[in-house]
Amino acid sequence: MKLKTTLCSSICAFLATGVTASAEGLTIWTINYTSDKQVSALTAAEAEFEKLNPGVDVEIVMRGTDEHKTALRVASGSDTGPDIYAYWAGLGLGGEYVQAGMSTDLSSYYESYGWGDRLTGPSLAFSEAFAEGKHGIPFRFSGEVVYYNKGLFEKAGIEGEPETYEDLKAAAVALKEQGIPAFTFGGTVNWHVMRLMDVILETTCGAEKHDALMAMELDWATEPCALEAFTEMKWWTDEHFLKPFMGIDNRQATTLWFGDRAAMMLEGDWHVPTIDENSDMSKYGMFAFPTGTGRLYGFAEYMYISTKSDKADLAAKFLDMFTSDEFQAAHIGAFGALSVNKNVKQGDDALELHKEWLDVFAAADGTFVNGDQAFPLDVTTEYFRVINELASGELEPQAAADAMAAFISTR
Repeated sequence: MKLKTTLCSSICAFLATGVTASAEGLTIWTINYTSDKQVSALTAAEAEFEKLNPGVDVEIVMRGTDEHKTALRVASGSDTGPDIYAYWAGLGLGGEYVQAGMSTDLSSYYESYGWGDRLTGPSLAFSEAFAEGKHGIPFRFSGEVVYYNKGLFEKAGIEGEPETYEDLKAAAVALKEQGIPAFTFGGTVNWHVMRLMDVILETTCGAEKHDALMAMELDWATEPCALEAFTEMKWWTDEHFLKPFMGIDNRQATTLWFGDRAAMMLEGDWHVPTIDENSDMSKYGMFAFPTGTGRLYGFAEYMYISTKSDKADLAAKFLDMFTSDEFQAAHIGAFGALSVNKNVKQGDDALELHKEWLDVFAAADGTFVNGDQAFPLDVTTEYFRVINELASGELEPQAAADAMAAFISTR
């Protein structure tokens, strides 16, 4: 198997991995997944496609999240790159490359392979959102919730899962009284701490105003719910984070969580296989962050065919196999609780927390996406900066709201 994980740091190394060695080569770039099941599914995809297509050499290159983003930015300004790249589907990530012309219009493949009939409606929502035609194909649709350590909750005298935001704050206080940090986050990766800010905005603003703030249709400086959200965020970062958090990444935060150093993590349904592989699943429970709106926090991930590839037909053939009934059924649960293929369902042997996820998805009254998918890339960068400086005590809540408004006004 040629699936490889790399932490390349030089531009030359990034570009070298994008050059296919032969006319029958197919190169795919994606992130470095934490779960063995996810890695195994990608390894199996290499082997299966090569078996079905003798003479084809598939290479899946996995990198850390930020390294993957850097590699694609470099590739977008060059003549080389992967044939297929995996990316998050929102405006500020996958949508940026769609609008920049790096994504091939897949309309003809959707029609010839029948992908529109095969895939779930929510997962397809981004395929026509940012340009004419159809761009990318979903391979996962994920939700994000709070996972908690049952033993630490019991130690703090917390009975039952928080049903309201005030319940959650009370739980954090009870945990602190026992010397237990409520949450662990990794601050070296901007998007990890951002998750809490996103769900707090949904809580303080409600669905309509939250969407309007993300669409940059409301003034962050004068909208009271934005200031309230930054104030709440400061309360959490000051009082209820496992510290120091700005010097660790998301993986280290997860390791600390498994070590009972903090009670909760804000993670997605992809976290379930990681729990299964690293701990006793019966130790943990989960609940949707109690925003009060009923919307599920989550996003889709797509595979896109690069306009730099001269193997679009072969690439589309790979995507068809990857989303097929047979392949999705063989690897059900690897990338989340729900398959993007509407014909594939988890069985009675599903992991217990995946079974709970099915109820969470069923109960959701709509969705809202992560901030780095809702915003254009330049605004996302400022959003990260503001959150980080608030969390590290360099900005007060009103200054944070003012900074967001000032940046948006100059675009």
